[in-house]
Amino acid sequence: MSAPLLIVLGGLPGSGKTTLARGLAIALGASHVRIDTIEQALLRSSLRPARAAEAGYGIGMAVATDDLRVGRVVVADAVNAVYEARAGWLTAAEGAACVEVWLTCSDADEHRARVESREADIPGHRQPTWADTTGIEVDPWPGAHLVDTAGRAPSDVLAEVLAIVGQHRP
Repeated sequence: MSAPLLIVLGGLPGSGKTTLARGLAIALGASHVRIDTIEQALLRSSLRPARAAEAGYGIGMAVATDDLRVGRVVVADAVNAVYEARAGWLTAAEGAACVEVWLTCSDADEHRARVESREADIPGHRQPTWADTTGIEVDPWPGAHLVDTAGRAPSDVLAEVLAIVGQHRP
């Protein structure tokens, strides 16, 4: 059994989380736990919980915990803007190595163009608008590695994060 590892990605919509998460999952043979996918599945279900975002995070963390317990590498793909979400991932990672990464796009014009040009790849998912994105309150995350995606190819961002992960693997 390999050593379990949780990679927690966070960042505003359009910062490149899902692109990076998919690249990491392929490069590391990891599970990709995408909270948007879980939330949308909940909303399509007959349950339609009023707090789908909260439920989505809880389900994602439970799935990640199961995968970590059998020695898997897991990439958690979510905005993770608030302390409580990040604390939940750390609890899920108990006994496993954990790498936290906050993605940003420091070029506001580029970031806005990304947000406004994205197309949903999850059936029924409404993409956040630029106003939605800029309205997200973000709690400080001092334990995260800050990675700026502005003006960079996804492969360069992937290489940077793989190097960070390599420094933290047991």
